[in-house]
Amino acid sequence: MDRSTLVDSVNALLSAFTSSNPPISAIVSTFTTVPTPFIHEHGLPQLAPFLGHTFSGVTGITKYFDLLSQTLNIHSMVFDPDSEWLVDLTNLCVTLRGTARFEWKDTKNSWSETFIYRIALATDTSDDQEKKGRILVSEYQVWADTGAAYLARMGQLDRFDLS
Repeated sequence: MDRSTLVDSVNALLSAFTSSNPPISAIVSTFTTVPTPFIHEHGLPQLAPFLGHTFSGVTGITKYFDLLSQTLNIHSMVFDPDSEWLVDLTNLCVTLRGTARFEWKDTKNSWSETFIYRIALATDTSDDQEKKGRILVSEYQVWADTGAAYLARMGQLDRFDLS
């Protein structure tokens, strides 16, 4: 396994994120079926419905992205150049940084933030002919500004000067 193989697989996921109104199925297609993939966005689950839970399997991953699309609008998502990513060839993991503007749909509160992804990859061993043998995302972990998300959810983000 080489660096470019891992980077290409992560770029497929990021391209799905950053395309205009991507269907959830396009994002899910970048994840393994076997081994069972998971998503975990770190934070207290009391702060937002997509925080602090592990979403496993295709059904769980679909649920996570459904929750995001129901609660947030995401604008101007960009990532550091892949030359700046931390690529671990031993553990097949990529860690990278991104920025975006988020808006909580119900309250219209919005904020800009920087977040970190740790993405582990694996060879899909399912019987799915579209995926079998491909290097795909098996673990997707997110660290982001959970405080801003909570305040936006509560409609209180405008109490702070965010300029």
